[in-house]
Amino acid sequence: MLSLLKLKSYLSGGFRVDDEVGFEFQRYQGIKCYSVSSGSCWLSVEDVSDAVLIKEGDCVLLPRGLPFRLATDLSLPHVRFAYERAALKPGDEVLSESGRGCSILGGHFLLTGRHSDVLLESLPSIVHLRSELDRETLRWSLDRMRRELRDPQPGESLIAQQLAYMMLVQALRLHLQEEAGRGVGWLFALADPQIRVAIKCMHDDPGHPWTLQELAERLCMSRTVFAQKFKRRVGMTSMEYLPRWRMLLAGDRLKRSDESLSEICSSLGYEAESAFGRAFRRVWGCSPREHRR
Repeated sequence: MLSLLKLKSYLSGGFRVDDEVGFEFQRYQGIKCYSVSSGSCWLSVEDVSDAVLIKEGDCVLLPRGLPFRLATDLSLPHVRFAYERAALKPGDEVLSESGRGCSILGGHFLLTGRHSDVLLESLPSIVHLRSELDRETLRWSLDRMRRELRDPQPGESLIAQQLAYMMLVQALRLHLQEEAGRGVGWLFALADPQIRVAIKCMHDDPGHPWTLQELAERLCMSRTVFAQKFKRRVGMTSMEYLPRWRMLLAGDRLKRSDESLSEICSSLGYEAESAFGRAFRRVWGCSPREHRR
């Protein structure tokens, strides 16, 4: 799913929040993923009632694109964030984890796939990871990124991007573990062993004529129990999920491949292009040919 959404690292690296002024961040597209490498500061997100204190080792995801502020004291004056002004440079004392203020590492990810809401709709405005398990899981990526910033080598920017991407995926995994029993959506459904198998079946062979009965039998469940559990965990029925997944695949293949419409249509389980076209329009809001153009 992450690959289909075309996650692209827009910016990765680090910056410092000092004790004299706070930063304002404007509305943005995509996801921001930050981890505190030293110190602490307050995070205040628009439309979220309580500010969050983020400390050394904490990681936060900001997936909704809402304006936010970072400051060691929210009563301090704020200026609009400019990466050039705050960026960490080789030799800065912040890289040695000394000095005052707060040092932050991370990245900004654009979701260039059209249906980014598939991922974002199930995430809260702030995902705050702070347990010792979380810190241990993220520590390696943080240490590597800090090393790249401190002593740049050929390929440094590419490595920093990949490390930021790893931080994001690790953060999503950890959030899934923490909220597995409470969240609704495909991401949280993956924490359920039975529903994960059903989703894997549809993802691995989207062109198969799956039925509710066949999926239930794969899991040794009754049709009724499976249908109720799938909708409760995913937020839609399996027979709603399957065509949506097929159309997300179709949209991606129409953009990046030279396959004919009939080839894509038949590979995803549709015998008639007219039925495929109707299903495609329901998800994408246009015809397959218009989408490809």
